[in-house]
Amino acid sequence: MTVPDQPDVPLADLLPLCGDALQTVRALQAMARRGVCALVTRDGKLAADLLEAHQFAAHGFAWLSTYAQALAQALNWAERLQSAGKLGVLERLILQAAFGEYLNQIFGGIPMSQTEFARPGDFGLDAAALEGATSAAATRLRERGNTEAVRQRIAREIEDGQHFGEPGLEDETLDLIRDQFRRFTEEQVAPHAQGWHLKDELIPLPVVEAMAELGVFALSIPEEHGGLGMGKTAMCVVTEELSRGSLGVGSLATRTEIAAELIRLGGSEAQKRHYLPKLASGEILPTAVFTEPNTGSDLGALKTRAVRRGEVYAITGSKTWITHAARSDLMALLVRTDPHSADWKGLSMLLGEKPRGTDAEPFPAAGMSGSEIKVLGYRGMKEYELGFDGFEVPAANLLGNVEGQGFKQLMATFESARIQTAARAVGVAQSALETGMRYARERMQFGKPLYAFPRVFGKIAWMAVETMLVRQLTYFAAREKDSERRCDIEAGMAKLLAARVAWANADNALQIHGGNGYAEEYPISRILCDARVLNIFEGAAEIQAQVIARGLLGTRN
Repeated sequence: MTVPDQPDVPLADLLPLCGDALQTVRALQAMARRGVCALVTRDGKLAADLLEAHQFAAHGFAWLSTYAQALAQALNWAERLQSAGKLGVLERLILQAAFGEYLNQIFGGIPMSQTEFARPGDFGLDAAALEGATSAAATRLRERGNTEAVRQRIAREIEDGQHFGEPGLEDETLDLIRDQFRRFTEEQVAPHAQGWHLKDELIPLPVVEAMAELGVFALSIPEEHGGLGMGKTAMCVVTEELSRGSLGVGSLATRTEIAAELIRLGGSEAQKRHYLPKLASGEILPTAVFTEPNTGSDLGALKTRAVRRGEVYAITGSKTWITHAARSDLMALLVRTDPHSADWKGLSMLLGEKPRGTDAEPFPAAGMSGSEIKVLGYRGMKEYELGFDGFEVPAANLLGNVEGQGFKQLMATFESARIQTAARAVGVAQSALETGMRYARERMQFGKPLYAFPRVFGKIAWMAVETMLVRQLTYFAAREKDSERRCDIEAGMAKLLAARVAWANADNALQIHGGNGYAEEYPISRILCDARVLNIFEGAAEIQAQVIARGLLGTRN
């Protein structure tokens, strides 16, 4: 592989050039916002009917804004590395390739899916407006940022498969945590993940117990309640490394994250004292029981009823897509306690304890039944449909001891859940990158490894660029959360883009495998199945775009 001696854009020019180009993107974003606001507002206020009618433009604006934030955080990452003396050739190339490619997509068409592209015209921007908004910096990066020579140099820099760019954590403790969980994943997860997937079996309890001993479930639970109190950034680091080995393993802590956030933010003091230490230690494995067969993302339409009978609530109804339901000990149950309501105001959250199921009897609790939903990927915890017919929960287990707060309590957890899901997607993206690279280096065709061919190493180089982009976007959202700043938009952006990158990486890595990638014996087939679900759960991509658009076009300007 022949490579240029120097990157296309000299270091002295690169950061200022990217800074100027980012200003171009921000100016274009402001113009796009005005154009979309003209479509979706009435009397100066966001109108729900207009937002729905012009959903394509609004969602396109969400994607444009996500790109702008991704580039801003890539530049912030590079500037931090430069200040620390860690901005190497690879990091510089990643930055310029990211700006070069994303600028071209911003001006030419951002892929919201495989068949939908958000173009400037969708925001009311014509050629004259684009010409007025561009800059010499943006033009230079569009022309020279992501050339074949740049991708070739990136491919050379990452060729050993050991180094894909400095993550820029700037925290020795986090670096140590990353190393610790990388070793754990390499030793106890990665060698077995394909077998668990093919056998469609639960992640073995010894692995779960080992994770508990390492503090996985305690990471973001406050110290006063038995946790480590390390925050969301640490959670992202751990989640990424575990998900790199297996999405199922990386997702085990998601249920604890949701349950702990619900109880920490909305629970009574007695509920916090009782449940949080047990969640932190892994003594209790929880599950989230929210979705119903005909509701999907429309949680306000939930029908599962909870009727107060003395000191208990009796639950009647059906739930679906409940992860890890059989082996869990505690259910966070979203139910309707006000029979006269028809929206989110009548919903409450109950903490329903149940006996842990076995293979022979997965749901031994009275008044509760369940059946497994067979799925393509995301295996290791299993998915279930649940039925409730008089299942009882003590009235003392009403979260916060006040009815009608369930929807608000759940909304308060979405930032953390989506940040954690973004970190899972980063881990899957990294796994696909490494798996595709290994195969490309080992597979010989026409007398040389696949990695020698431009269409192959170009794919892998771009995987490395986008994986770093979404890693930095996810860290940014986590830092915002750790700083106790509202970050629903930032979390949504991280989840939206990271899920797309995970899927793109997995798809490209399978393409590099050729026919072998379609065989179950090759791990990339599992990684592809796992990657696909990331665009669906914790809010589908369309829901994420709606959340981002509503926030940016409405009150959060």
